Amino acid sequence: MNDDRSHSSLLVPPSTEDWMQGVLSARVVLVMYGDYQDSRSADVYKLIKVIKRELSAAFGEDYLCLIFRHFPQAQIHFHAQRAAQATQAAAAQGQFWLMHDTLFAHQQKLENGYLIEYANDIGLDMPQFLKELSKQVHVDRINEDIEGGLQSGVMTAPALFINGIQYAGRWKMTELMTAMIAASH
Repeated sequence: MNDDRSHSSLLVPPSTEDWMQGVLSARVVLVMYGDYQDSRSADVYKLIKVIKRELSAAFGEDYLCLIFRHFPQAQIHFHAQRAAQATQAAAAQGQFWLMHDTLFAHQQKLENGYLIEYANDIGLDMPQFLKELSKQVHVDRINEDIEGGLQSGVMTAPALFINGIQYAGRWKMTELMTAMIAASH
């Protein structure tokens, strides 16, 4: 395998099946592979939210499309897989991003009891949420994200792809925003 991360390409193209904020026709399509229990994933997501606001203000709402894909690292983050399942169960009720933001905001508290509390707080249909979580009905979707990430060279979360090319720069606002603007030309 090629060790030069800067040449890794996204092998599973963005689609309407992905969880996205924005439109696929955006000048910049940013795909983030993340883990809800990973502090760097949370930090990078916060950074992306700020960058998205700045770029939207400067270039318009349709400039950046953010796509999130699951990449729970269950071997080191014991609650990450279950947290990903909770977002998928919330997504089944139209609340993916609300649960997603809640989990990143409370990533030190991702045990089952907390997941149930968050689901209740955001107004989910609790019997449906609990049934889907207990029957693990969304595991295949999460595994598809993981498999697609692995095929694209993702080794750890977070991992970003800007217009299909893996970002290998520093996790700093200026560098990341510069990379996005450069990719749009």
